[in-house]
Amino acid sequence: MHPFRRSLLLMIAFGGTAVLGSYVLALVGEPSLQSGLWGGLPESLKGMYTVNMFLAAGAFFPATLLLGFKTDLDDFPGQAGLSFNVLMAAYAAILMPSALWLPLTALYIQDPSTLLWIAIRVVLFAVGGGASTVAYMLIRRAQKGPLLAWGAVAFFFFFWLQTMILDAIVWPYFYHA
Repeated sequence: MHPFRRSLLLMIAFGGTAVLGSYVLALVGEPSLQSGLWGGLPESLKGMYTVNMFLAAGAFFPATLLLGFKTDLDDFPGQAGLSFNVLMAAYAAILMPSALWLPLTALYIQDPSTLLWIAIRVVLFAVGGGASTVAYMLIRRAQKGPLLAWGAVAFFFFFWLQTMILDAIVWPYFYHA
């Protein structure tokens, strides 16, 4: 395996473990936080959020396979529009801040402060920005073929919707509503 691809795989393995670990630690350590995580989000949106979270999680994998492992490294910028290093940075922007969101929100629920709220918002926009970068690269890659690549783009829409719209914009709007 090429060292670039190995690095991406390691980042996803460690970053994904950190994200899942942050959820386990926060929710197992303080189960009463679960209801507070929704904030003022209307009940009518919670079902959509839940379904989209699973679609988003599933969408991560075809996008990663196509960009990280099925795109020619010798012509990566020509096929994906940006360099492999940018892809690595986008995944870091998705994974590392994602591991911080729940612990920061748990702290905020326990002791609200403006600084924590700003940190939460920065984290959410970082993840959405990383997802937007990956979406751009996926679209560029799909334009170069194969046709199945458009399926990864369509599926990744749910990941982008979750991170950039629902988490970074909608959830904070309703959190204090």
